[in-house]
Parts: sequence; C-alpha cells; structure tokens
Amino acid sequence: MNVLGLAKNVVIGRAKNFSDQKLFHRASLIAMFAWVGLGADPVSSSGYGPESVFLALGAHTGLSLFVAAAVILTIVVICASYSQIIEHFPAGGGGYLVASNGLPFLRKPRVRTGKRTMIYMGASLALLVGGLLLAYLLYHVTPVEGKTLNAVLFGQMTSAWPAPAAKMFMFAALASAALLLFIAAETGFLDGPRVLANMAADRWMPTRFASLSDRLVTQNGILLMGLATLIVLLLCRAAVDTLIILYSINVFVTFSLSQLGMVRHWWLNRGREPAWKRKLLINGFGLLMTGGILISLCIFKFFAGGWVTLLVTGVLIAAAFGIKRHYRRTQTQLQRLDELVAAADMNRTGIMDSGAPACHPDARTAVFLVNGFNGLGLHTLLAIIRMFPRVYQNYVFLQVGVVDAGSFKGAAEVENLRDHSRRELERYAAYMRQRGFYAEAHFAVGTDVAEEAAQLCEKVAQRLSQAQFFAGQLVFKDENLLTRWLHNYTVFELQRRLYQNGRPLFILPIQV
Repeated sequence: MNVLGLAKNVVIGRAKNFSDQKLFHRASLIAMFAWVGLGADPVSSSGYGPESVFLALGAHTGLSLFVAAAVILTIVVICASYSQIIEHFPAGGGGYLVASNGLPFLRKPRVRTGKRTMIYMGASLALLVGGLLLAYLLYHVTPVEGKTLNAVLFGQMTSAWPAPAAKMFMFAALASAALLLFIAAETGFLDGPRVLANMAADRWMPTRFASLSDRLVTQNGILLMGLATLIVLLLCRAAVDTLIILYSINVFVTFSLSQLGMVRHWWLNRGREPAWKRKLLINGFGLLMTGGILISLCIFKFFAGGWVTLLVTGVLIAAAFGIKRHYRRTQTQLQRLDELVAAADMNRTGIMDSGAPACHPDARTAVFLVNGFNGLGLHTLLAIIRMFPRVYQNYVFLQVGVVDAGSFKGAAEVENLRDHSRRELERYAAYMRQRGFYAEAHFAVGTDVAEEAAQLCEKVAQRLSQAQFFAGQLVFKDENLLTRWLHNYTVFELQRRLYQNGRPLFILPIQV
C-alpha cells in the first residue's frame, strides 16, 4: 500500500467488505440514532427560523402565539403526510425529508423505524419552535446588535442567576446550538447526495452520481454539493437572511411536489387502495398548506432573493428533463443493438449441445469484458469471431456487478445483483459452448468497476497464458463534452490499468 492509500485508511477509513454478513446491520440506524443524526437537519432550523419569524412581526409580537400554533400545525400535517410517503416508498426517494430519503440507512423494519423517526423529529421541532416563540414573547426579547435573539433570550433568562452559573449556561446553550448546526450541515451532505443519487439511478441526472465509493457513500454528489455550497456562500456573502430565503423556497417546492405526487397516487389508485379518501385528504391538506406557503414566499420574497432561487431551480429542472430525454433517446438507439439478443436466443434453441470441450491453458483465449447479455456485448463477441476466425479456442467472459445507490439497499439486493451477474454471464458461456468452444464466466461485485475488472483480468491471465482482452465501447455520432459526461467510459480506465500490468486491452467501437 502506498502512502496515499495509508493516509486514506487512517483519515477516512478502510474499504467496506461486501462479504461481511453484518455490514448492512451495522450501517443501519435505530429510530433514536436516526433522530439524533438525520433529525438534526430540520431541528437545526430552530436556531434561526423562530428569530426570523419574530423579527418579521415587528411591533406585533403578540401574533407570535398564532404563528407558533400555525407552525406546529404545519409540522403535524407534514409529518402525517410524509408517514404515508414512507409507507409507500420504503426504499426511499419519495420525498424531501431525511426520514424518507434516508430510509435505506434505517434499521429494519424500515417503515416502522422511519415513522417513529418522523414522530421524534416532528415533536422535537414543534417543541423547540413553539417554545422559543413563546419565550421571546414572555421575556419581551428585543434585537441587540451583534447578538442573536436566542443569545438575548438566554441572557435575560439568567440575569438573576449567579454570574458563574449564568456564564456556564450561556456557553452550554450557545455551544449546543452551534454543534446542532454543524451536525445539520453534515446531515445535508448525507441526504442531498442521496437525492441526487436517486435521480441518477432513474436517469434524471448523470449516472456517475449514483456511484458509491469504497466507503459506500455517494462521493461524487458530496463533492458537487460541497462546490455548490461554496459558490452560494461566496455569491451571497454568507448573509443569513438570503440563505434562509434560498432554503425555504426550495424546501417548500419539494414539500409541495411530494404532496402533489401522493395526491395523484391516491386518486389514480382510488379503486384499489383501502381508505384512499382519508389518505387523499391528508396529502391534499398538506398540498394546500405547503403550496400556499410556497406561493406566499415567492410573492413576498421575490425581490429579496426569491427570484434567484426560482431561476436556479428552474435551470436545474430544465437540465434534468434534458438529461432524461438524452438517456431515453440513447436507449431507443440501443434497442437496435439488442435485436441481436433475441436472435442469439433463437439460434441457441436450434443448436444441439455436443458437450463441453476441455480447456487448453496454452491455447489462444479471448477474454471479453461485458455488462450483461446485451447487444453491445454480442456485437463485440461476433466482431472478434468475424475478424479472427478459428484463432481462439477458449472464451472467457468477465463482468462486474456495480453496487451503486440503486442496488445498495440491503444484503438481499446485493445478493440479487450477484445472481443477475451470474445468469447473464452464463448465457454468453452457453452460447459459445453450443458452438463447440470451451467457455467459462467469472464475475465480481463492487463499487470500483475498473479495479474489480482489473483483478479479474489478472487472475485469468495468470491461469491462461495466451489470454487477450477485448471490450466494446459505445460511440456516438455527435459526441461532445456532454455525452462524455453523461456516459460511462470506464473501459479506458481499465485499459490504462491493464497496460500498467503489461496486458493490452483491445477496445472495439460500437457506433449508435
């Protein structure tokens, strides 16, 4: 291990082992720990939200009681509606709140754990927000230059205390608030990349954002969020009022969209879902409430930074639709290649298996890197057979099952990935055995395709001395920077790694 690898293991940690049967159990959270970790994001809003609301009331501070009641009602409605989202989207990705998108991190049974976490989060947030607004009113808190309202409040609460005790309380209260905000920021870097990964898995964002590191985190999303956060802070000069507007509008955009989606779900499934009217009423009321708040924010805060939020969000939405359209168009083009799959299956039924020939370790061996039994892999295989007739006696097929955000949802999903990889490879091997050739297949499961594939290639090369490696790569007629960013070019990274070991990899261009 080199120095960089050692430093990574010390600072970040060692790579996770998929063969560890307790991996998912250790990585999951019970409701209490999920509340402490994931719940820090919404609960942290008590550090700045009540202050902004109270200051906005101006001289009408008596209305803070009604505002507190409205806030608590909003929290109750959102928690109730999101509990239904958790129930119907147990794999996560159905809503904005961390308790819904963080479901893959929760201890089984995830739905029950997620609902309990939602109750903890809602109760604690309602208590903090309502309690602070009431305390501001009772202690007649007024703004003081250079202090937050919470600092002013704590100062007035401890004004009659002994000085040492008052200082200790103030320090503990403000330090805990700062720590809560810090943890909330970390939670954002957990949930934000998870949302991005879910979108990437559904092809609304570049698929590279669904990739996981060897520590099983969406590192590309984390890096992107870190860069975006830095840009936002620099552009708005870390002005809290502006950041709250940016945050609030996007939060209620996602709240409203989640509610709208569930309203549509209950209506379309009204004949099949029991108690659909009650569930529709809950999400419908949530939609009216969150949608009304969103419209009010956009109107009253439009010139205070709201227009920037709407512009940036609109651009991102347009980009997502453009990316989805590109992937759909690419899938349509690939369907022409996949016509070979049906033809290959038909040919297999018409050829009698004459028995598996023996392997000759010293004979020429063609090793193919594939990704499922599909048109790309078959085109590559048939092209080599056509270009080098009767040259190779052995055929070996290798595949890496990629563990990404879409498949990293439990031990059962990883095992399904292994079974799928095994079945797909066996179709290649059976195809060549029926034609009188020796064929075998090997696969691995991991997050780094190039690394896992390089290890598979090295094992084959040590056993079969005349092995030559082949892979196919899609080539687009109008290739540009965008297509290179949206599509997988791992094969070139693998080629570089094999070259370092003195083993050439021949890449066949497959034009679509």
